[in-house]
Amino acid sequence: MDKISKPQRTREIIEKYQFTLKKKFGQNFLINQNILDDIIKGANLAPEDIVIEIGPGIGSLTQYIAEQVDEVLAIEIDKTLIPILEDTLSEYDNIRILNEDILKVDLKGLLERDYKNRSVKIVANLPYYITTPIIMKIFEEHVPIDSITIMIQEEVADRMQAKPSTKEYGALSLAVQYYSYPKVIVKVPPSCFVPQPKVGSSVIRLELTDHYKNQTEDDRFLFQLIRGAFQQRRKTLVNTLAHQPNIHLTKEEIREALAKIDLSEKIRGEALSLQEFIELTKVLKKRG
Repeated sequence: MDKISKPQRTREIIEKYQFTLKKKFGQNFLINQNILDDIIKGANLAPEDIVIEIGPGIGSLTQYIAEQVDEVLAIEIDKTLIPILEDTLSEYDNIRILNEDILKVDLKGLLERDYKNRSVKIVANLPYYITTPIIMKIFEEHVPIDSITIMIQEEVADRMQAKPSTKEYGALSLAVQYYSYPKVIVKVPPSCFVPQPKVGSSVIRLELTDHYKNQTEDDRFLFQLIRGAFQQRRKTLVNTLAHQPNIHLTKEEIREALAKIDLSEKIRGEALSLQEFIELTKVLKKRG
């Protein structure tokens, strides 16, 4: 079957259906076959895998995935793309298309009902405007998947794998690194898309893990601390956390907790590693 991702083929499909790209859905179609190969290779797919693709568009990436795995579940919010997908992917009998908003789908329930005890991976070219809500939904709902390989805005990918004391480091970095091991696979210039986005992109793979989760009994409190720590980056952790209304900590309690894990009372939140935030959480939970 002719590759949907060929620039001429992509334009033919858009013209055939008189499809109007919708800015509200962040629609940019990938037209570089080398990048698609990189995504497939980076996703480490196996023939027995089930792959969830979020936002398949006209099926450029979907086609590549379908040729590698047992089944693809393509979830597309734009109802005008459904007949296009059914046409462009008509030769594949292992693609299931759902016209749904991914943020409203009970992914965990769906997987437990339809794909129980199967190896499930997410592979997608995500709309930039909802990247973080989608990723956090998957993490926080504990969706039973092995990995997430996604094309996202380059700046967001940099934040996901950022280290302490860098300008990119923040609450998103810590959340992603708590639930997964992030690794950028390839950077993608705007010229690889139709239409071209205004910013560069990156393909990043998030290998899910329970490594850190097994070290803390209260991840809710952990992330309250993390979010609070980055509310005012230039202030010390003591001053920032003491003014968070939902945490209820005094400056003295924070100072004592920092001292117990050998950290200065003058340290800023952006200097703490994930492991140090976890240790701080443990100490503060035991106070009193």
